[in-house]
Amino acid sequence: MSEECCGPAEPPRGGAPRRPLLLRSGPSPASDNLPPSPVVAAGCGDDDGDACCGPRLASAATLASATSPASAAEPTGGPPVAAPWWRDRALLPSAVSGVALIVGYGFEWGGTPAAAVAFHAIALLAGASTFVPDTLRRLARGRLGVGLLMTIAAIGAVLLGHVGEAAALAFLFSLAETLEGRAMSRAKDGLRALLALLPETAIVVRTGGTATVPASEVRRGDVLQLGAGDRAATDGIVREGRSNVDTSAVTGESIPVQLEPGDAIAAGTIAISGALRIEATADGRDNSLTQIVELVRQAHAKKGNRARLADRIARPLVPTVLVLALLIVAFGFLVGDPALWTERALVVLVAASPCALAIAVPVTVISAIGSASKLGVVITSGAAFEQFGTIRTIAFDKTGTLTMNDPRVVEVVPGAAWTGQGVVDLAAALEAVSGHPLASAITAAGEAPLTATDVEELAGLGIAGQVDGAAVRVGNTRWLPPLGMEVAAETLAGNGMTVVVVEVDGSIAGLIGVRDELRPDAADAIDQLSRLGIRSLMLTGDNTQTAQALASQAGIAEVHAEQLPADKARVIERLASKTPTAMVGDGINDAPALATATVGIAMGTHGSAAAIESADIAFTGSDLRLLPSAFAHARRGRRIMTVNIALALAIIVVLFPLALFGVLGLAGVVLVHEAAELLVILNGVRAARRR
Repeated sequence: MSEECCGPAEPPRGGAPRRPLLLRSGPSPASDNLPPSPVVAAGCGDDDGDACCGPRLASAATLASATSPASAAEPTGGPPVAAPWWRDRALLPSAVSGVALIVGYGFEWGGTPAAAVAFHAIALLAGASTFVPDTLRRLARGRLGVGLLMTIAAIGAVLLGHVGEAAALAFLFSLAETLEGRAMSRAKDGLRALLALLPETAIVVRTGGTATVPASEVRRGDVLQLGAGDRAATDGIVREGRSNVDTSAVTGESIPVQLEPGDAIAAGTIAISGALRIEATADGRDNSLTQIVELVRQAHAKKGNRARLADRIARPLVPTVLVLALLIVAFGFLVGDPALWTERALVVLVAASPCALAIAVPVTVISAIGSASKLGVVITSGAAFEQFGTIRTIAFDKTGTLTMNDPRVVEVVPGAAWTGQGVVDLAAALEAVSGHPLASAITAAGEAPLTATDVEELAGLGIAGQVDGAAVRVGNTRWLPPLGMEVAAETLAGNGMTVVVVEVDGSIAGLIGVRDELRPDAADAIDQLSRLGIRSLMLTGDNTQTAQALASQAGIAEVHAEQLPADKARVIERLASKTPTAMVGDGINDAPALATATVGIAMGTHGSAAAIESADIAFTGSDLRLLPSAFAHARRGRRIMTVNIALALAIIVVLFPLALFGVLGLAGVVLVHEAAELLVILNGVRAARRR
């Protein structure tokens, strides 16, 4: 969508600058690279990328108001969920068209031509109803596209008496268009799912007590009470309390962050241990998560303007053919033989009828997409497939994409008179009663069933207690400085580990390194991508040391660490402006980058709903080495599609002069068209084969 079409964009609501952890609440964080783009209000058509949406616009704040749980509760108690395909009414015309087409062919083969024509006519009308009205509306606005090509192809086939052929083309095209429309609808549901991460209510500290208010009514400056397990309703600054928090919604970091007074906290962050009082620095309707939604919408709007390959060919072809046909008729009147030249104009129009061109892309795309699913790749649209085969750069998120998203003890450095397992067993005795996410990693590494008593968990610091009569403390390096083991602690941190210090009776017993390990297939996948000529890089919200350490193991040289969602989107946009770029991620914080990339690939097996809905492709496999195979498959499919288009255009170029000078009549043109279409279909089906 463009400002020429819909008018100037409405800027997001202003606000004070934020701490670095948060997305800004003022002008869009990506405003330096993403042009202002209005949010499409409900009811705005998105049948094609260049269609004018009209004046109905909504700001990010309006979107938050319209879709947040506080203001628009869903009957099911959650965000809207797309209906399964067999219950989607939008697919009904295509289904009717397909069934009628098959029945018509049955009658034709059975020697009942009248019934065959009747059912083929039903199939044609049902299929055409999904794209002809939109095509005519676009034509009235002076916009040409593949829909007009399809309409001309169907009319030409009917004029020649080939109703079945016209019905087949209408069915294939209507099915492809409807499935793409369904993909766009699912993307909108994903944006609502993002906003559902905000709580419905917030506890606001008032004079003389607290009050529970809708989250949308929180204003900048309000003081909010956040208990263990609660989500932050908006962005803020911690004023009282300490707690470990889950910030994965914004940073994607798998290991919890410790917050204390003065630290920033983002909307959607979950307090894991301890209570916090935070001062809101953003309104409930204009915060980090609503900004993520706005970034995703901006990216989708920009993507919608990218013309499909067939559209780029259709724009010059259709008007050229129509003008030439009119010129031939006019020439007939000039030479005094209008009947002959009008007939030739009709033959020329039929010869240039893009039947083979109209079917060249859909048959290849459908074949290739179906086959790609066997590689664990679910492609949501034909446009995504066309772009998939062009990728030359791929950016990977770290947590949950290149790593297992399962922190484990990977190294132990014992102190004097201690063994590594002894240090782990002591820590495991205390962590067995802890709710800290790292506790499960340490507990899993323990072997001796030691029992801890008088256990006290200190929010944001660690845990203390008695184990076999000894006073044991387990915590971070800020609480328990690793005296005498500073070099070892720095080495562990430099290798991308979270350092846990174990102290016994006031002396350091040892250090435990916990890390989310690299997938065993990641390095091989990166190597295979490199051999395909695809450059790989890492894009993560985690700290630089962790990112560099894991990137080195995976064989990735370029690393962008400590990236917020807006930062990721800016990096991807910069890369995509130079070369076709894919983004692979799984978290909510990856949604803007996935939507901005030439092709967004979400980890479908464990990815967040928001990431999956923002992406063009869902990777449902468990082995990253399937991705290089999928890229190679897409490249081959694109080559076949290009050959099909070239063949279809060549037929038009050859037939045109033959029809113009009367060498071929209608019968000859029909015969060549039938042969060309059969060849195009057979070539397109080859895309289903995987090497």
